[in-house]
Amino acid sequence: MKRVIFVLVMSLSFLGTAQSNTELQKHYEAFYKEMRIQGDVSGVINAITHLNIIAPSQERRDTLAYIYANNNQHMQALNTIGIVKNETDSDLSVQVKAISLKALNQPKRALEHFEVLFSRNQNSYLAYELADLKIQTGDIAGAETNIEYGMTNVKEDMKHAFYERQQPYEASLKAAFYHLKGLMQFNKDKNNIDAAIALIDEALKIDPSFNLASLSKQALTSRKEQPAAAIKN
Repeated sequence: MKRVIFVLVMSLSFLGTAQSNTELQKHYEAFYKEMRIQGDVSGVINAITHLNIIAPSQERRDTLAYIYANNNQHMQALNTIGIVKNETDSDLSVQVKAISLKALNQPKRALEHFEVLFSRNQNSYLAYELADLKIQTGDIAGAETNIEYGMTNVKEDMKHAFYERQQPYEASLKAAFYHLKGLMQFNKDKNNIDAAIALIDEALKIDPSFNLASLSKQALTSRKEQPAAAIKN
């Protein structure tokens, strides 16, 4: 008899917990919707975190990581989903790992995730990211392949965001590829600065307001003039 009573009490306890979790889930789902309406990012993060505790799912974890990354909380994003490359990762998860590792100045680790994205969906935007990272990591031959793909498939209206100024801006993606090609040329042959500058000039012809290209041209021109200045001194 005591055993029957014990089982009955435990069953009622589990039922109460299930009902409690269901009510909590409904609460945080409603809270999540309200935070989205209000545009409250912290509230949205709070809601998804609670929902993922109550009813864990990889989709919620990926969404939470994406919101962190989109809010420039890249370390929190990676702490949520990790940095290891997994073949079963969703596109969203791979994207978060790629952009967050790049933002945290981990180009080699970011590169492997951008490669996965490119293998799943080849386009000029990803080709640019790959070429940029490969120049940074010294893979000039790989960068050249990605640049050629990007320049072959880029459309005139495509833009890319840049952040070296206090105010972010967009520049022509086609111009951005010419800029990368100039940097690649310089890395291939540092004694032929004129060839690199000529390519960056092409970028500035396409988009005269491309600030990063202007800065690169100034740096290369200054480097070119250094030996002459040294001789005069």
